[in-house]
Amino acid sequence: MNLEIKEQGGYKYIDAGSGDNMILLHGLFGALSNWDNVVERFSSDYRVIIPLLPIYEMPIRKAGIDGLLKFFEDFIDHFQLKDIILIGNSLGGHVALEYAIKHQDNLRNLILTGSSGLFENAMGGSYPKRGSYEYMKERIEHTFYDPTIVDKPFVDNIIDITRDIPKCLRIVAIAKSAQRHNLATELYKILSPTLLVWGLNDTITPPMVAHEFNQLIPNSTLRFIDQCCHAPMMEHPQKFNQILSDYLQQQNVNV
Repeated sequence: MNLEIKEQGGYKYIDAGSGDNMILLHGLFGALSNWDNVVERFSSDYRVIIPLLPIYEMPIRKAGIDGLLKFFEDFIDHFQLKDIILIGNSLGGHVALEYAIKHQDNLRNLILTGSSGLFENAMGGSYPKRGSYEYMKERIEHTFYDPTIVDKPFVDNIIDITRDIPKCLRIVAIAKSAQRHNLATELYKILSPTLLVWGLNDTITPPMVAHEFNQLIPNSTLRFIDQCCHAPMMEHPQKFNQILSDYLQQQNVNV
């Protein structure tokens, strides 16, 4: 799906469709295109918005969960987005959780998939091996159940990122910040209906993490997708979209 990246007020974002606000947050090495299938499915019924998180551009002293949360809060305020359905993958899920804890009054539903915030088995805050194709290939194989779904431009883009020292420093700073921001004692504050969609073969945030989120978030529902790792919306878009659609329809009925 060919989506136009818009720019306003210093923000880059996707804005497609009309209706209730559905906001999607990508992960650390993620991109707006990670959500193509979700946008295609839901933009006929919702206003689907994807802000480009400033992971590689933000000031190094602000590179962390707090800085990303502040960026997202300012984004919401700038566009005056109300009563949002918030969906986050991996690091994007972590930012979504922080927002949900602090802004319960502006959240209709929270959807998490492969979210950090409790535990993630990623780089461990280590410095990425710059320019190493084999390292990046191993990272991708660790992230996707079937790594062949990722094309060469995707790999090349990540390699380009790891060749940029300032970007690498931000990646490490954000990864370390995510590890420090464990939300186990805060999740009880999230009262909005929450859907957890997890890959049954997730090696980054394993199924035990999903079960723990399910136990700690009061009004949460957990669904697993088999033969799926850390990015269900990319690996099994039809299944992910169907689970999300069924859940949102159920929520509307309950309302």
